[in-house]
Amino acid sequence: MTKIKNILFDLGGVIMDIKRERCVEAFTKLGMKDADSFFGVYSQQGPFLDLEEGKISVDEFHAAMRTLLPEGVTDAQMDAAFCRFLVGIPPHRLRELEEIKKKGYGVYMLSNTNPIMWNSVIRDEFLKDGHDREFYFDGIITSFSAGCQKPDLRIFRLAASQLGMEPSETLFLDDSVKNLDAAAEVGYLTAAVPPGTEFTDVLARHGISI
Repeated sequence: MTKIKNILFDLGGVIMDIKRERCVEAFTKLGMKDADSFFGVYSQQGPFLDLEEGKISVDEFHAAMRTLLPEGVTDAQMDAAFCRFLVGIPPHRLRELEEIKKKGYGVYMLSNTNPIMWNSVIRDEFLKDGHDREFYFDGIITSFSAGCQKPDLRIFRLAASQLGMEPSETLFLDDSVKNLDAAAEVGYLTAAVPPGTEFTDVLARHGISI
């Protein structure tokens, strides 16, 4: 059996609790028609997808959203509605990430996300236990910086090369089967973190106890 040297974490649904319905409700209240069709659990559509893949800037996102929302909705209201997708990170998970790192594993993150969430709620949630986001990880890849998102094979190859990981020595944790299948195709070891499951329970089944 290949020894696990690195753990590559998804963010939403693994480290951070999320709830897409909150986001749909927020945009519906702002007057967006058929908001539900733009949001998936694992991937978005329209301007949301373009933002998460780094194809448009935040300003371009706001401009695109103005065509989908009633006149008078502000950029701040759009951003707040989008961030409703994020519920938060329980502090115990931050301490568990810290413990994994202390055990000598390489700890990395690979997330489909966007600069609006990344530079506000996500940043602030990682500050809860007195450390910044980068304290917990040896390296981070975001979809908006990579120019593509999971389950695109390119982002998994980019993670391996840019973060200096050997996929066969890296356990990837995600809550999406499609993402796990794509990672496995590139050679990563994979483990699912189903809704309601703590990533520590999954790691324990792979011989990694906290």
